[in-house]
Amino acid sequence: MTQNRSTAVMQRRVEPHHSLDDYPTPPWGTRALCEWLIAAGIAPFNLARDPAANRGHMVKPLAEYFTHVDASDIHDYGVGFPVEDYLFGPPPDSVDWTITNPPFRLAEQFIERALATSTEGVAMIVRSAFLEGVGRHTRLFSQSPPTDVLQFTERVVMHKGKLSAKGSTATAYCWLVWDLCECVEQTRFHWIPPCRKLLEKPEDYL
Repeated sequence: MTQNRSTAVMQRRVEPHHSLDDYPTPPWGTRALCEWLIAAGIAPFNLARDPAANRGHMVKPLAEYFTHVDASDIHDYGVGFPVEDYLFGPPPDSVDWTITNPPFRLAEQFIERALATSTEGVAMIVRSAFLEGVGRHTRLFSQSPPTDVLQFTERVVMHKGKLSAKGSTATAYCWLVWDLCECVEQTRFHWIPPCRKLLEKPEDYL
């Protein structure tokens, strides 16, 4: 059997253990979350935190919806954000929402800290395969299940080390949302309909 070496398959998100998980989120993907929150009646938006802010590609669209965005990252990407280790030391001050693209090896730890330091909600964009796993179900989903899963119908292309409007990927993504102001008995599943053309802006990639 020959290996499938198509461009999409070969561009799956795979990160070595020792390196930074540097996959910037296209701004339209963050706007899709915020538009869904508005449609769900979750407003107003005051203080949000992005503790894995990278070069700010999620911070900028969040600032279109939130009054203030507290941004930091463990690595200095040269855009002026404080250099902080979100998982080390005393918990940060509470915010209304924590919204980020967590390092996929540390996503569970990011979710745990975010749930402990957010008063209204948490949203994490993750690979859809993150929903799989017996261990993750035992540690996370059976204990603190998200209120909502938002599955993208379009592929959200994330390139290592850069933001680009071009390219393809074999990796599917979804938003996991914890609405801390609502108690639900079972996680709700939603499709994010095609929206890239509507939410993408030319200046996103400048």
